[in-house]
Amino acid sequence: MRHLLSLVLAAAAVAQSAPQTHPTHSNEDLRGASAVSQQIAWASGTHGTYLRTTDAGRTWIAAQVPGAEALDFRGVVAFSADEAFLMSAGSGEQSRIYHTGDGGRHWALQFTETNPKGFFDCMAFWDASHGIVLGDPILDESGKLKFELLMTNDGHSWTRVPAAEMPAAVEGEGAFAASNSCLAILPGADLNVWFATGGRAARVFHSPDRGHTWEVFDTPIVHGADSQGVFSLAFRDSMHGVIAGGDYKHPEQDGPNLAFTNDGGKTWALSQIYPQSYYSAIAYDRRSKEDQVRLFIAGPKFIYDFRPPQNPTRISPPKKSGVQFNAVSPYPGGGALCAGPKGSIAIIP
Repeated sequence: MRHLLSLVLAAAAVAQSAPQTHPTHSNEDLRGASAVSQQIAWASGTHGTYLRTTDAGRTWIAAQVPGAEALDFRGVVAFSADEAFLMSAGSGEQSRIYHTGDGGRHWALQFTETNPKGFFDCMAFWDASHGIVLGDPILDESGKLKFELLMTNDGHSWTRVPAAEMPAAVEGEGAFAASNSCLAILPGADLNVWFATGGRAARVFHSPDRGHTWEVFDTPIVHGADSQGVFSLAFRDSMHGVIAGGDYKHPEQDGPNLAFTNDGGKTWALSQIYPQSYYSAIAYDRRSKEDQVRLFIAGPKFIYDFRPPQNPTRISPPKKSGVQFNAVSPYPGGGALCAGPKGSIAIIP
């Protein structure tokens, strides 16, 4: 029977609890994760699939959005057991945005990409009415390659953000729809927006005013090939952030794949962790404070529970389980939800 493995993994430095598995009804490749509360969480993936739990991960209900069976939902952002947004990634019309307000009983198609060169990468929300979607570069009216941005101010309709003030993309530069985390914002009324790139360049774009004006900064993360660059970024406040990436075609290859900023993204200092590898997602624990920072870093075969300046604790599932990881979403009360291929779900306290 097709099933999903849901593992509860302890992150203590000296001990690790035994994984616990719970049968569900999905074997899809999951790249979206959204932890609403310690009880409620959503995940999303291939073949129009989404999953939902309302009992802290003990059981997961898997379903497909009607008419979306050919779509790959790389992003999910949820606000309750009832309300969630899904973003699919793919060329042209394969990139779409859906919304439900009744726990998935009904889904509204809110936006479909009309540019055949368009390709959605990431989605983030300040609240249920205000959100932003990032897409790969497309030609603007002047013929320059600019990253595509969509915004909603009512949670229903989406409009393109004028690209005039955005720096042009480098030929061969793009964003990675690997874990719905190449785009970062801060909750509430904060105006900052950051997104990270890869390919020919590994850069961080920053807007201090929700997309009206932009600046862009180089990073020391490996880049050059289309499989290299920054795959994920996160900020715990307007000054302190982290970027992670590498080369997904060579996941065991050493860095530079991890870097930190303390000036809002203008400059980046490489991590001294050695050896490094490919990282697809990174997130701050929501309880992180200036003197107690905790990070979750996802690689294909492990999760790092990182509390600088200590060395990270590596959490790996049993080798025979087949569980791997793509995405990380922090719980409001601490800990994280991780999602990956073949319906893999891990909950880290």
